[in-house]
Amino acid sequence: MHRALLVSEILLDIFAHVNTILDLLSYGEISLARKSLATLATTCRTFHEPAMDLLWADMHGIVPLLGCVTRLHPMIYHHAGRYTWYSEGIDPLCEHEIRQFLRHAHRVRSLQIPFDNHFHLLSVLPIKTFIFPKLLSLSMVQYPTGYLHLFLSPTLRRCFLPLIHPDLKLIVTCCATLEDLTIKAPCQSTADELSLLSDSIRLCKRLVTLYCPPLDWAAWKHLSNLPTLLSVAICGEVLCPLDTDNFVFTRFLNITTLSFHVTTASYVIAVMRNSAFPSLKEFKMIARVLPWEDAEQLFHALLQCTTCQTLQHIDILSRDQGVPEPSDSSSTPITQFLGFTQLRTLQLAFPHCCIRLDNHLLLKALSSWPHIRSLKLEDPYLRPATITFCGLFTALRQSPHLHTLHVLIDALNTDIGPQAESFQHTSLQTLDVRSSHIADREAVAYILFSMLPSVESVIYGSSGHHIRYAWQEVNRRLQSLKSSAALGRRITGETAGC
Repeated sequence: MHRALLVSEILLDIFAHVNTILDLLSYGEISLARKSLATLATTCRTFHEPAMDLLWADMHGIVPLLGCVTRLHPMIYHHAGRYTWYSEGIDPLCEHEIRQFLRHAHRVRSLQIPFDNHFHLLSVLPIKTFIFPKLLSLSMVQYPTGYLHLFLSPTLRRCFLPLIHPDLKLIVTCCATLEDLTIKAPCQSTADELSLLSDSIRLCKRLVTLYCPPLDWAAWKHLSNLPTLLSVAICGEVLCPLDTDNFVFTRFLNITTLSFHVTTASYVIAVMRNSAFPSLKEFKMIARVLPWEDAEQLFHALLQCTTCQTLQHIDILSRDQGVPEPSDSSSTPITQFLGFTQLRTLQLAFPHCCIRLDNHLLLKALSSWPHIRSLKLEDPYLRPATITFCGLFTALRQSPHLHTLHVLIDALNTDIGPQAESFQHTSLQTLDVRSSHIADREAVAYILFSMLPSVESVIYGSSGHHIRYAWQEVNRRLQSLKSSAALGRRITGETAGC
C-alpha cells in the first residue's frame, strides 16, 4: 500500500470522490458508489472504518439497515444488486435482531423516509430510543405515524416535514440544536395547524433557515430575537390577516434572504411595514394576484424596511392578467428600484411591470445599477415594444457585467448609427426579446453578431407563429455568421503559421 493512503485526510478525500459517482438507477437498484464503498470496506483494516462511515452516512429509507438482520437479508436481497421488498405480514424484530438492525445506525448522518410500511418491524423498541444518535438531517416524505420518536436525535440540525403534524412541538423540543426547518404543506393549512406552527416556532432557539406556512406576529417577534437566523421563506394561504395594531416594530438584524409565496401581497406588506431588515440581500415574492395598488404599497414597504445599500436580488412575480392598468400616468415600477444601487439581479414579472418603459428609462435604470448581472422585465400583458436597438446598446454601455437580459425589443426599427456599430458588449450571454415583432431578419442577425458576440442564439416568446418563425430565421443567420467568422479566423491562423 502506498504511504499516502495511510494519511487519513488523503484517504477520506479519495473515498469522498468515490461517493460522488453517479449512475442511472431503476427502483431498488444499489448505486455504483455504494457498491464501490462496500468493496473498499472489505479490502483492508485501514480502509474499513472510513469506507463504512461513508457507506452508511446517507440513507434513503431503513431497508439497508433491515438487510443487516439475518432473518430478513435473503428476503430483501433476493435479486443480485437490488432490493425490492414488502414487509406486510413479517413479524417484528426480536431483541437480538434489533441489535443487528442497530449495528451501523450510529454511522447514519442523513436519513430520508420515503414510506412507512416497514416501521411496524421496530415496534419492540423502547419509546425513548434514539435509533440514530448522530443523525444530522432528517427528511420525511411520508410521516412515520406512531414511530416518529425513534427518528429524532438531539444532534439533528436539518429537518424536512411534509405537513404540520401534531407532533411538531415534540420535534423542536427534542432537537434543540435544529438549524434548518422546512415544512412544505401540500394543501391549505387549518387555523389550528397554523397556531400549532407558530407555537412550535417559538420553541426554536438556533434556527438559521426557515421555510413554512404563514406565521402570526408572536412567531415573527420570536424570530427577530434569533441572532442565528439568516433566511425565512413563507409559503401558503393566509387565513387570518396580521393584526398590525398589536404589533411592535421589530428589527431583524441578520436576515439576508426573505421569500414569500402567497395568494396576495397583503401579508407581505404587513410584515415589511412593521419590520426592518437592515442586512437583507435577497427578496422574492410570488403572488397569485397583484393589483397595482398592492404593488405600489409593496415597493414603498420594501424601500422603508431595507437598507438600499445591501439589497442585491429582487424577484416579484404574479401571472394573473385580470389586473387593470394603473390610472396614474406617471406610475412605473422600475423607478421604485433605482435607489437600490447594489442590485445584481432584478426580475419583475407581473401585470404592467413594464408600463412606460422606454429607452430613456432603461438608460436611467442601468446607470443606477452599476453591478447588475441579470435584468428580467417580463410583463404578461403584450404591449408595443418601446426599447430600440439604439436605446438598448446605449444603456448596455452602463452595465459591463450584465450577462442576462429579458426585455421586449423593437426589432422593427433597426436604428443603429455609425458610432454604435463599433460597440461590443462581451458579457451578455442570454438575450430574451419576449414576443418582439421583426422586419429585417438579416439586419437584426448582423447587429447581434457584431455587438453581442457572446450571445449564441436569441430566446423569444411563444405567441404568434410568424414571430417564432422570424426569430428562428434570425438564429439560423446568426449561427451562420458565427461559423463563417470562426472559419475565417482558423484560415487566417493557418496562413500566419506558414
